[in-house]
Amino acid sequence: MLKIIGIVCILIIGAGVGAAYKFGFILNPSPADPPPETSVYEFTMRNIDGENVKLDTYKGKVLLIVNVASKCGYTPQYEGLEALYQKNKDSGLVILGFPANNFGKQEPGNDGDIKTFCEKNYGVTFDMFSKISVKGDDIHPLYKYLTTETGFNDEIDWNFAKYLVDKQRILELKKT
Repeated sequence: MLKIIGIVCILIIGAGVGAAYKFGFILNPSPADPPPETSVYEFTMRNIDGENVKLDTYKGKVLLIVNVASKCGYTPQYEGLEALYQKNKDSGLVILGFPANNFGKQEPGNDGDIKTFCEKNYGVTFDMFSKISVKGDDIHPLYKYLTTETGFNDEIDWNFAKYLVDKQRILELKKT
């Protein structure tokens, strides 16, 4: 009888561990790195409100990906980006703003400060994301992909660099 109870306990523990792994409570113990992303749509990013957003939700739309900053000489571009978004959002344009503090420490605030600044000063309604690094040793994987795997294999020079992504691939890099 004790042997049967032991086997049942092992089966229950095994099922629990399997379920925890399946639902992400236990990370993959494999030492191999996951395969690199092959598309912008494979990334999940945290928006400015702290929620995870799978970029594949934007499939079928045209994306303009921009690294932004609140204390830059180019900061007034927020106004033009918002106007562009308002004019073209019904045609499928999505603008994704990624605050970054890589250039002259021109985005020192936290996500709440950035969101308030953008809404108050420029009426920004396009999608804004949590502050990330867009170059250097701590570059976010999305920007590592954009700067090394897209044909525009070069570091971003400054704030407000733009990547235009059609419904399938990256078309253009506009450096500020």
